[in-house]
Amino acid sequence: MQIAEAVDGYLDHLERERGYSANTVRGYRGDLRSLTEHCDGAGLEDATALDIDVLRDWLYASSEAGMGKSTIARRSAAARGLSRWIAAHGGADVAGRLRTPKRDRHLPRVLSRQVMDGVLGSLAAAAGEGDPVALRDLAVVELLYASALRVSELVGLDVDDVDLERLTVRVTGKGSKERVVPFGRPALDAVLDWMRVGRPQLADAERAHPALFLGARGGRLGQRRVHELVTALLEEIPGSGPHGPHTLRHTAATHLLDGGADLRAVQELLGHASLGTTQIYTHVSLERLAEAYRGAHPRA
Repeated sequence: MQIAEAVDGYLDHLERERGYSANTVRGYRGDLRSLTEHCDGAGLEDATALDIDVLRDWLYASSEAGMGKSTIARRSAAARGLSRWIAAHGGADVAGRLRTPKRDRHLPRVLSRQVMDGVLGSLAAAAGEGDPVALRDLAVVELLYASALRVSELVGLDVDDVDLERLTVRVTGKGSKERVVPFGRPALDAVLDWMRVGRPQLADAERAHPALFLGARGGRLGQRRVHELVTALLEEIPGSGPHGPHTLRHTAATHLLDGGADLRAVQELLGHASLGTTQIYTHVSLERLAEAYRGAHPRA
């Protein structure tokens, strides 16, 4: 089996059998294409030619090219997964001793409650005119913040996934895992206004669409449009860090912990497989506490 064939087989396995998201498979595809090119340059085509030294040389070359620890860590994970897949199909698992560098841990950007109130207030003012897109945008941001959803989870929602009585939404997260998450009254009001007033104006009268959020042409709202919306809202707000929708997810998680929510409850809300992933938000809360202390205590 050639290395390129093994890569294709492994990626197909991730997508069809393991249920990996399209974004994750795309990232692994880019990483393993780089590995294939590295092997081609060394005159290696057969999967049996892969060994630990080849993989270490590839990761070293990636590091010398200026790639960060997180990228190297992902490439290392992709190589180990490929090696295990090759072993399951009659080859040898040569990447068992491949070490992964520790990822750089950057604290996520978090908006204050006052800033979030301002963002939502400006959207509500625009939606007050009854424009369907403005109504949709308010409901989108309210739900992103209220339920700490990923963008892929939000745009994947169907109308039937929303329980307006229990104030919950059923979302499909990473690995095709379903979970039910709550939202609050402000999000309920925004979603109701969108469904009753805005959505019928954008819906295709000849072809019903199950999606909760619709684009301008009546189809399912795309992730790019949500990114554009949130980026435009946040780019004028002072502060370093990303301006995309994930900032709202970070903000929601941190505000929950600041308000006294249990860490495991937040883990379940976010759909994190590991509690360690959720714990970064405790660091954010402590960092905010320390900042408030330094600014307020006379002997700080």
